[in-house]
Amino acid sequence: MGHKTGFIDHTRELPKHRPVVERIKDYKEFHERFEAKKLNNQASRCMDCGVPFCSSGCPLGNVIPDFNDAVYREAWKEAYEILSSTNNFPEFTGRICPAPCDSACVLGINQPPVTIEEIEKHIIETAFDGGFVKPKIPKRRTGKNVAVIGSGPAGLAAAAQLNYAGHSVTVYERDDEPGGLLVYGIPDFKLEKWVVKRRIDLMKEEGINFVCNANVGINVKINDILRENQAVILATGAMEARELDIPGRHLKGIHPAMHYLKQQNKVNMGKDPFANPEVEGNIAAEWITAEGKKVVVIGGGDTGSDCVGTSNRQNAENVMQLTHGPLPPLERTDYMPWPSVPAIFTTSSSQEEGVLREFGLSPVSFVGNEKGEVTGLKVVSLEWRLDNKGKRISQLQVIGSERTIPCDLVLLALGFTHAEHGGLIEGLGVDLDLKGNVNANKRYVTNMSKVYTCGDAHRGQSLVVWAISEGRECARAVDEDLCGGISELESKDTNLEIANMTSVFGF
Repeated sequence: MGHKTGFIDHTRELPKHRPVVERIKDYKEFHERFEAKKLNNQASRCMDCGVPFCSSGCPLGNVIPDFNDAVYREAWKEAYEILSSTNNFPEFTGRICPAPCDSACVLGINQPPVTIEEIEKHIIETAFDGGFVKPKIPKRRTGKNVAVIGSGPAGLAAAAQLNYAGHSVTVYERDDEPGGLLVYGIPDFKLEKWVVKRRIDLMKEEGINFVCNANVGINVKINDILRENQAVILATGAMEARELDIPGRHLKGIHPAMHYLKQQNKVNMGKDPFANPEVEGNIAAEWITAEGKKVVVIGGGDTGSDCVGTSNRQNAENVMQLTHGPLPPLERTDYMPWPSVPAIFTTSSSQEEGVLREFGLSPVSFVGNEKGEVTGLKVVSLEWRLDNKGKRISQLQVIGSERTIPCDLVLLALGFTHAEHGGLIEGLGVDLDLKGNVNANKRYVTNMSKVYTCGDAHRGQSLVVWAISEGRECARAVDEDLCGGISELESKDTNLEIANMTSVFGF
């Protein structure tokens, strides 16, 4: 604990956001860097609790009090070594993770919690600036080949860990750039793509091979991959979008959110948004733009917020975001006690930029014109019944509340149901769970010989930090099966120079 009264002397503070009038004119990240003194003050607020609930709140088990103390002491290399011992990609989690560690901070019981996520992001950026981040290249290889299908955070984490252990890893990605949703799903104003490319380039230096435009099961044969590798990891994500099956869904101007976001991300990268649709998937056949349109975003989560921010940057006439649930409370209720992640009312950076938010609405049908274009959305208000702790029990439609919201672009941001089943999944014949995810045991092994799975493909739509955690755990299981565990590799003097780690897998 670097400063015993830090949590008394300083309150929680976040870096400034770029002014709205400035940032909606481009797709650059909306936040600024902390001043060194303010970052030092924020790190000093950590109380180094006897039981660090922040670490258990993080699926990766980040050693948060230790790196906070190092930041307070301005020991940046030490802070980086501590952070990177459990987290392969702090530059991603520091930008797009909803920070369950912040919610679990003990200080958050009666004060604003420590700004853990921001400190994490500043550690990794300072490490890159200071040259602390260097390629970790094994001195010897095991002679075992592993294929990772999917290059989102789960696939990247699994690939990185297995490469550190000395295995030869090839990552297959159906898009034309590696990174999965990090590249084409998340807008640049939350995660600029040079951040992803910087990490991918580092992984290439470390010896990982990336094969893009490779939609395994479609234009790349899975049998060839099985024949050439001793293990195969399915990390394809959960990309089957949840649909809204109501009358009028066929009308023009109604699109899944990911089709819309992916197009703009491709344009930002200077690419043709309609290239290789038969390989990449998730690409609409027409250009989707919000320019001059009345936009309705259905879904109140992060993807819906991304649609709002993109629509504002495309100069929409107006944007409305609809949420099925009721207006959340401003503070924790008995139903969401500390240290759980509270479902309270928040305002995202995109929502700050301009949007009308409405809660407790259920879509009834879409309305169209004679050209088959959407012109409105009929909705009905919902009345929610809560128990004495604030938990939702049931809902009722409010009689006489039906109305039509004018719109000519509707974006469906309803989340994802499970991994896409066509091509690879069906071709392999792996078992699925009741939700349609790839089924596996506790060691991430499927019913197919030498086939593993991790991330959203395995657990369903989840957080980036859970994807990284599962990728690391899956890699450990693969390594144990291929070589009997990391201890065998260490006995061969494999170079596993990761500070503060008892093994490459952090256990």
